[in-house]
Amino acid sequence: MAVTGASGALGRALLQRWHQRGASLIAITHSTVPLQLHDRAGAPIPLQQLTWQVGQEQVLLAELDAVDVLVLNHGINLQQERSAEAAAQSLEVNALSSWRLLEGFAARVAGRSEAERTGRPRSEVWINTSEAEIEPAFSPLYEISKRLLGQLLSLRSLDLARAVRIRRLVLGPFRSTLNPVGLMPVGFVADQVLLQASLGCNLIVVTPNPLIYVLMPLTTLGRWLYNTLLTRA
Repeated sequence: MAVTGASGALGRALLQRWHQRGASLIAITHSTVPLQLHDRAGAPIPLQQLTWQVGQEQVLLAELDAVDVLVLNHGINLQQERSAEAAAQSLEVNALSSWRLLEGFAARVAGRSEAERTGRPRSEVWINTSEAEIEPAFSPLYEISKRLLGQLLSLRSLDLARAVRIRRLVLGPFRSTLNPVGLMPVGFVADQVLLQASLGCNLIVVTPNPLIYVLMPLTTLGRWLYNTLLTRA
């Protein structure tokens, strides 16, 4: 399995939990500093690290043919910015790069031969949109870019879900470098994400806000109806 944003708090936590499940790990990050993770006993966790930059999606996809689960977790939060440059960067990093990786990965999976698919589980893409899809995050550009990603995901899932299983991660505020005052420990969030995935959930919600557990399913259902009625494959 592979995780973008691997050097962030959630990326590291997800990699550690997947290691406990015996997965082969690919850490995808913009950082050139070697990522060092350790298990509960303090032993180093073996992983392959890929360094990439937004805009290099096609180059990155060529490295992911052996991957069965791709977690799109990278993002930035330019909290008080509103310049044209900040808007362009937020849209590229938070929305458009994840959308291109989703499209490209699904296309490569769909192009696999029957022999390549034999014996492999169904490929999956997990996308971290966050509860900023529908709730204020006190960061306008972050909200705009995450809502764009959520809308694109709802629209394109109608076609792409035939090639890959898509799971939407709607996460509330957890403690990280971007949000040091987050309410939830990142380890708890990672554990809940994997637990809900193991239960078969495609909409994975982890948040202290009870309204999100009601509003997000209604929102995704409404988008599905709207997109189904007004578009065609």
